[in-house]
Order: sequence, then structure tokens, then C-alpha cells
Amino acid sequence: MTKPRWLLASLLLTFGVSCTRSAGPARTTIGVVPKGQVHVFWQTVRAGAEAASKEAGVEMVWAAPQLETDYSGQASIVEDFINRGVSALVIAPSHQKAIVSVAERAIDAGIPVVIMDSGLDSTRPVSYVATDNYQGGALAAREMGRLLGGKGKVAVVGIAAGSGSGLARESGFQETIQREFPGIELLGLQYSDSDRSKALSVAEDFLSRAPDVAGMFGSNESAAVGVFRAVQNRGKKGQVKVVGFDASSDLLEALRDGTIDALVVQNPFRIGHDAVAAAVAAIRKQPVEKRIDTGVVVVTQANFESPEVQKVIGGGK
Repeated sequence: MTKPRWLLASLLLTFGVSCTRSAGPARTTIGVVPKGQVHVFWQTVRAGAEAASKEAGVEMVWAAPQLETDYSGQASIVEDFINRGVSALVIAPSHQKAIVSVAERAIDAGIPVVIMDSGLDSTRPVSYVATDNYQGGALAAREMGRLLGGKGKVAVVGIAAGSGSGLARESGFQETIQREFPGIELLGLQYSDSDRSKALSVAEDFLSRAPDVAGMFGSNESAAVGVFRAVQNRGKKGQVKVVGFDASSDLLEALRDGTIDALVVQNPFRIGHDAVAAAVAAIRKQPVEKRIDTGVVVVTQANFESPEVQKVIGGGK
């Protein structure tokens, strides 16, 4: 049943919907539903999505839950877009299973669905646009192994249970450590629910339980921030090697001052841009690649000023 207009308006205000319109009448409307709206990562994804919508001459409507763990809220936003009859949907699932049914309902209604950033347990979307998160986790593990000389105790501060991107990164990290660095002991994985304060608490708990921990991996922006702040708070800068995932002003400053040793950085601008471009192509019955890998780069003090790194962290394609 179609929701009353007053209820839809209330939901739009609750979830922070905004629109980007091209000049002139929009031929198509793309509903974009990220995991959340707080982190710098999503702001850069949005910039890419806006750029692609302007290039294609379409309308882009962005709607996000306040929290990345609000699975029902994300599903409600997708449901509302279906009821509005958008031309296509781009979704970054907060949980790889939680919104399968509503995403497939959109497909059944004739709305092409593109998944971005984090996987969905369905083969029916027209494309999946994301970093190779398993490979990103493997790169983080190899950098950690290099930093530690293949020896020591390492802890992992993860994203959230059920996060497809997190599961891939954390598996890539742990499996690569076990396979390629037998001298490194994994102390375990604890989730931070994409919350900096919780990540800080989790990281400090690891440092308390294992004072001889040699390295810590934070598998997204908020987890990495929590890790480096815990290391700072305990006066262990330089003693505990820190590898993070993603980039923000806080993380890049910590890399520059040596609190963070390496960052595995995605290209969020390209994720948003290529996902919307894929949705437009699907609407126009043009060929769309089933899997679009948007790339990843390991950033250290040594390569920070390189053109390749500056292009990625500067938000370019």
C-alpha cells in the first residue's frame, strides 16, 4: 500500500534526503541509499554520485539513515523509493542479508538496482561497484607483516557483524596473516559498529589485555580513528604499528605525524560516480559490467606526495 504523503515527507526529513538536479527537466531519477551520512567517506561517495548525475543529465536523490547499523531504517528508505517509482536505485547495504528482500522487490517492480561499496547476498542486481575488499585486507596484512618483520601480536578492530565490506577486509587481513606470516599471532577481532567512541574503547581493551601487542588494524575510517587514538592515549606511538582502512583528515594527519604507519585507501568518489553511471546505463539499456572494481592503494609517508596517492585522497576519479 502506498504510504500517505505526510508520512513520506516525515521519513524524508528523518533520513536527511536531498536532491541534486541537472539543468532542465530530468529524464531519470536515481535513488541513492548509502549506509550512513556521517563519515567523510560517504560525503565523498556523494560527491562522485552528484558528478555522475550531472554528466548524465539526470536527477539524483540521496537518502541515508543516521546510523550505519540502522538496517530497518535503510530498508524503509529503499521501500519509499520503490513507492515513488524511481528510475533506478543505487544501494550500499549496511548488512549483506538485511535488505535482500526489499532490493529484490525493487527489481521485481522493474527498477534496476546497482549495489555499491558493500556486497548483497543476491545475484540479481545489475552491477556491484566497489573496492576489492578482500584484496584490500590482504594488502593491509602484508604491510603489517612488513612493519613487524613478520613477528609479534596483532589485534583487529572491525566494522560491524554482517557488513559485507568489513567481512571481506577482515577475512583478507586475517587469512593473509595466517598464510604468509606464521610468526605473527592474531589476538582476535572485535567490532566497533562504525562508531569512533566504541572503536576507541575496543582498541584500549586490546591494549589493556595484551600490553605487548605489536600492531593493530582498523578496518574502516571509524575503527582506524579509534585505534590510533587509543595508541596516542597510552603513549605507545611508534611502539604499536597501526594500519588503517580509508582516509579522512584525522587519519591523514595521524599518518603524517607517524601515529599511523599505513592506510589502505579506497576511491570513494569513483565508487559513487561509477555506481550512478552504471544505473544510468542500465536504464538506457546499455551494457553494464557485472563487477566494477574501483581500486585501492596503500598510502605511507614514503608515497604520500605521489600524484597517484594525491589524486585518490583528493577525491578525484
